[in-house]
Amino acid sequence: MGRIFETRKATMFARWDRMAKAFTRCGREIAVAVRQGGDNADTNPALRRAIQNARAVNMPKDKIETAIKRALGKDAADYQELIYEGYAPHGVAVMVVAATDNPTRTIANVRVCFNKGHGSLGTPGSVSFSFTRMGVFRLDAEALKKAGLDLEELELELIDHGLEEMGEASGEKGEPQVVIRCPLADFGRLQEALEARKIVPVSTASEFIAQNLVQLSEEQATEVLKLVDLLEQDDDVQHVFHNLG
Repeated sequence: MGRIFETRKATMFARWDRMAKAFTRCGREIAVAVRQGGDNADTNPALRRAIQNARAVNMPKDKIETAIKRALGKDAADYQELIYEGYAPHGVAVMVVAATDNPTRTIANVRVCFNKGHGSLGTPGSVSFSFTRMGVFRLDAEALKKAGLDLEELELELIDHGLEEMGEASGEKGEPQVVIRCPLADFGRLQEALEARKIVPVSTASEFIAQNLVQLSEEQATEVLKLVDLLEQDDDVQHVFHNLG
């Protein structure tokens, strides 16, 4: 019985830890968005995206509002988005997006992660040419079906608002999703088009999409993913993208 209790407690703490990290990352995303475009979500697409992502991880409304107010305060941490490029083992390209108020600390930590993961931190432009930065929306496929929306008609309608790609995928729990992508410059237009149709995305993001994928053996892929995991564990790192197939 004691062992079962300890296992449950460990699971509970792990869940809390994941939730705390998710809230921290959402808070920083909100701070960067407010710093860049102000606190009005109606005129700041990046802030609307950050708020949507916070809701997706069940961040309470009061915490979201507090994050926005904190970003406006005189003593607010000066978070900025920084992007690092490098290589994982076996030549896999890696893009790291961080939100930090201390770039010196962050780049030092990122370099340590690359070294520990047997990769190498590159210079600006060393791998970014292999990626395209796009706005990405993940929609609940079942919700669209229940609403009676025809995906082909929806696709045709959204093309006029910047839609470039549309496809099906699975969420973290295996649930069916519809993924739509647009050039980052059209993110706000596509977001407004979805809102006008009362479609609430499961999540929204700015992602680096690899133009070509690298295929590796399972053993080699595991080496790459160990580096990705190291980077994702760093508090300043928001997202990690790569071209591993």
